[in-house]
This record gives sequence, structure tokens and C-alpha cells, in this order.
Amino acid sequence: MIAAALPVVLAAQMERYVAIDNVCAWPNLTLLPGGAVLAHIFGKPSHGLEEGDMETWISEDQGRLWRLQGVPAPHDPGTTRIHVAAGLANDGSLIALTTGWGGAGLRGHVIEPWISRSTDGGKTWDRSGKLSAPAGIQHLIAFGNVVAMGGKRLAAPLYAGRRSAEENRTGKLRLYPTLNDSYLFFSEDDGRTWGDPVLIGADKYNETAVLRLRANRWLAAARAIGGTIDLFVSENEGRTWTFSMALTSPSHHPGHLLRLADGRILLTYGIRERLRLANATKPDYAIGVRFSKDEGRTWSAPARLVSLPTSTDGGYPATLQLPDGTLLTAYYSSGIPEHNRYHMGVVRWNSPD
Repeated sequence: MIAAALPVVLAAQMERYVAIDNVCAWPNLTLLPGGAVLAHIFGKPSHGLEEGDMETWISEDQGRLWRLQGVPAPHDPGTTRIHVAAGLANDGSLIALTTGWGGAGLRGHVIEPWISRSTDGGKTWDRSGKLSAPAGIQHLIAFGNVVAMGGKRLAAPLYAGRRSAEENRTGKLRLYPTLNDSYLFFSEDDGRTWGDPVLIGADKYNETAVLRLRANRWLAAARAIGGTIDLFVSENEGRTWTFSMALTSPSHHPGHLLRLADGRILLTYGIRERLRLANATKPDYAIGVRFSKDEGRTWSAPARLVSLPTSTDGGYPATLQLPDGTLLTAYYSSGIPEHNRYHMGVVRWNSPD
């Protein structure tokens, strides 16, 4: 499917902002109980090619203006903290699981996960705890939202890299091994320790968005090698997963899932196409959307929320619904005609019926 063929979302209201300038971002959004919005982002203007921190920014006017709130994961020298799974624990604390890169040229290896916790809305953070990885994996990378399950139970998606038989035979090391497995990790102490990983998708899946509708209905939108998003479903509190369907065409990834106040499910995702021209190709980046009225069993046709013309890097949207019903979608872009620099952009919009 060529991205340019997708219809544009006809929102009743739309506002668009360059929210945080000069950052690559990969935003993760959290709505605080008082209505403020947090964005956990990578705070440097490159695709992880320079040392940098995982930062927390706050907006107190529903996504229009932003300021730096805190730093959950200051990087060690020679590393960069760029990946995050974040959200609210059951006790109201903020939890951030972060990973990143280190070694030669910051691309030598994936660095170990850190667990950070804040009890003051992201201003200050303590780093402690442990995450137990499955045996035999080469790395773990955090991505997505921390899911509160009640009591002291939490869940969070991470993905793992495994070397193929050929890689094991030759001993060749890669930053991203050939085989990728998507996991759901659990915490029984409100985010202090993590383990008990459950496999969502094997061999070809990495960045995964997880949504808990209720104990017997979970959805997971997993990015597959090749660039599609595949939907998995769990009916037993995330303990086992079954493939359901492909949600996007190639080069449309990764995704984010949100349950709206009216019960619909919203999928937002990056469109990272290359348009075919007569003698060349050119990037065609955008943010795509699909809706489901039946808890992920069927979906509306794909549509564009916003285009990112001239971007050569971008996407990775996250969406939340504000108390007044407005949707807030954050994404990143390497630059658009009106703003030729890396930035986190946001769109405030009302979904069509």
C-alpha cells in the first residue's frame, strides 16, 4: 500500500505544535491524576548517535507548552539512554524502565535495563530494583506503557534479541540480532522488581504496544520484521497470547493502543514509506490511525492523522485522551517544511464518529 493513498482523518478540531525542539524524542505519554501530561523522551537531536539521557517533560496546559520536569535515567559516560517503557504504578508512583546503547560509536551493544521510580510527578527519581531476563538472550529493550493491574501487580513490554544459528556458528555479534522475541514482563511489588516473562510473539517481533481492556481481554500490537504491525490477543490476564491479524501494511510501524472514553480502541502508528518516482524514491512519513468498535476484532480503514513532509526520520506516536475528551498525539520528526530540525510534535484533535 502506498501511504499517499490513505485518506486524511477529518477531525472536528485539530491543533498542531512543535512541542519540544531539538530532540529525537520517541515519546511515551502519561496522564497524571491532576490532568498534567508527562512525556518521556530521548533528549538529543539524533537517532541515538550521541550520548544522552532519558528525560521527563511536563505540560500543564493539555499539551501546548512543555518544560523539563526531571531526568529518570541520566546516562553513564560512553552510553546513551534512548528506550523507555513507562507509566503509573498502582500506588501512583511513576515507573520508567530504560535501556539504550553503548560501546564502539554508541552502537557496540545494548546496555542493561534500569528501573527508575518517582513519587513527586517526575521531578526526582530513584534508581533501584532488578529485572530478570529470560535465559539465552543477547539483550532486552524497553518499549511501550507500564500497565497497572491492581493490587501490586504491573506488566510492561520489552523485546529480546537472540542470535540465529548462523550467528552462533560464526560468532558474529550484531547490535540487533537476527531473531527478536516480544515479551510481557510482570512485577508483583508495584514495579520494584520485574521478571516472569511471557512470550507474545517469537522470532520476528520487537516494539510492542500492550493494552489491558479487562482480565480476559488484552491486546498487543507488535512490530514485525518487515515493518508491519501484527495484533495478538490474550484472554487470561496476559499469560498466553494468540496471533489475531495484521493491522498494517509494510513500513507502517510501530504502534500505540488506547481505549477511548466511548469504548472504541484507537491505533496510532508511524508511516515510514518511500514513494516510488520515475527514476528514484523519496521518503513519505506520516502518522496513521485506525479505530475498532468491537475491542479489536474488526478495524476501520487506515487513515492519516498528519503528514511529515521532508522528514527522513520520524513517527513513533503515542496518544492519550485528556479529561475533556480531546486526543493528544505526540510523535517525532527530523524536520518538516515549517520547522527544519528534529523535534517532538503534538496534535490535539477530536476523533470523528
